[in-house]
Amino acid sequence: MNWNTQRGGPWGGGGGGGGGPWGGGPQRPQPPDIEEMLRRGQDRFKRFMPGGKGGARRIVLLVVAALVVWLATGFYVVEPDEEGVALIFGKLFKKSQPGLSYNLPAPIGQVLKPKVTRINQVPIGVRGTRSVPEESLMLTGDENIIDIRFVTFWRIRDAEKFLFNIRNPEATVKAVSESAMREIIGKTNFEYARTTGRAQIDQEAVELIQGILDAYDAGIEIQNVNLQQVEPPGNVLDAFRDVQAARADKERAINEATAYLNEVTERAAGEAAKILNEAQGYKEEKIAVATGEAQRFLSVLGEYNKQKDVTRRRIYLETMREVMGDMDKVLIDNSTGGSGVVPYLPLPELQKRGQQPSQSGGGSSR
Repeated sequence: MNWNTQRGGPWGGGGGGGGGPWGGGPQRPQPPDIEEMLRRGQDRFKRFMPGGKGGARRIVLLVVAALVVWLATGFYVVEPDEEGVALIFGKLFKKSQPGLSYNLPAPIGQVLKPKVTRINQVPIGVRGTRSVPEESLMLTGDENIIDIRFVTFWRIRDAEKFLFNIRNPEATVKAVSESAMREIIGKTNFEYARTTGRAQIDQEAVELIQGILDAYDAGIEIQNVNLQQVEPPGNVLDAFRDVQAARADKERAINEATAYLNEVTERAAGEAAKILNEAQGYKEEKIAVATGEAQRFLSVLGEYNKQKDVTRRRIYLETMREVMGDMDKVLIDNSTGGSGVVPYLPLPELQKRGQQPSQSGGGSSR
């Protein structure tokens, strides 16, 4: 039996005689020639191997080009809100301000660029809309439980200390903030912390947290502490509101009573002042009248001592004028010769008597 070895064996596809003893079949693709591929690769490698001065120069150029490309990767840009920290073999080499800078590329050098102007915030006592009682419930100075939720705002003050002195900055700020707030609330009364003392607590918390972080040399600056909620625990909130309502009613009643007390007291004080003023005026009036009478008496006494007869007669006449000034009588002194004087006719009395019958008659006619 004759085999066509040029067609790949007895089962290989081929033309002509039909590709085997069982006749012709479809022609199949030839497999790759491995020996030919190896030979061509060896030829290419030999062309780059140093075979003289030209080969050595080519290798040097390749090494220099690779070195230049590697060194060029050391350029980096620091953004305006960042600070560049360049490391050489893991040790601080320099700090870079915003702009273009250079450092040896990896694996020798490394550049860290923390955002030093961004304000970060750490919430304590809350995760989104979910409360975290193990963080928010605290004991006050008057042995009450209070539910406090607040946020600490901070930024990077020193990038070197921030990167190398603390491992987890956000967890550190959170732990320090919670510890500081518990210390402050532990010295503060419940009602003061819930109402008028919130601003003071914020300020004390900023100072205390900053002091602890400075002791850690963390390179972090605390910007603000904002109390978001200061309330009693949820399971006693309704009872607390009832107590607050009763306390408000008490305060309102006290204010109303105080206002009424002030009104009555002011009215009584006004009346008392009026009486005192009237008494003072009456006193001054009497003193003035008595003083005037005394001065008048002294002046009359002086005149009496000068001319006793004249003064005595003037006093007599003045006294008689006061006594008889309102009398409807006329006295005639006969010693002076009263023959030429018309006798006194009481005309006013006659007029009065004449008016009486007319008045009585008019009343009877009606």
